[in-house]
Amino acid sequence: MRLSRFFEELRSAYEAELDDLMTDSGGHDVLAERLKAKRAQVPLLLPMIGCNPEMVAVAFHGGMRFHSPDVMRDLAAQEPEDLPAWSDLLSAVELVPWAEKLAATVLQNPDGDQFLVVTACLEYLQGKTGANPERPPTDDADEDEDEEGDDRDLDEAGADWLSEQGFDRRDRFSGD
Repeated sequence: MRLSRFFEELRSAYEAELDDLMTDSGGHDVLAERLKAKRAQVPLLLPMIGCNPEMVAVAFHGGMRFHSPDVMRDLAAQEPEDLPAWSDLLSAVELVPWAEKLAATVLQNPDGDQFLVVTACLEYLQGKTGANPERPPTDDADEDEDEEGDDRDLDEAGADWLSEQGFDRRDRFSGD
């Protein structure tokens, strides 16, 4: 799948926003609680949908179902000026009831139509496997060997540095 520069950048920001909402400082999963709070704040956050849509789009997380992956893949390749109207996407995207209510609020904003299109695409991309959609397939065995070699180089460099600082050298690869 090819992502436009626009969606490539927004996707990263959207995933970071979700990650920020995921856990509290103690590592506890608080995503559901924080999403509920975010949804309640949507009317106050509407001024942000033009400049930072990812910060508001997370309110729709889990509220969309996709019926046409082809339409969504085509959408992900578009730049903002080429995006369709929200009404054109309704055959490919279904909103759950609570998300329909949020969408009605968002559509009252002049930028609401484009925001919902962007949100649908971000939510679709987030639902993918998490792998980089532009990354070509690789031979996993070669990749594993390279990573193991990199780990060995880093470990050896770290052991060398510690030895230079006066610590006993312990090499995890030699069994010491």
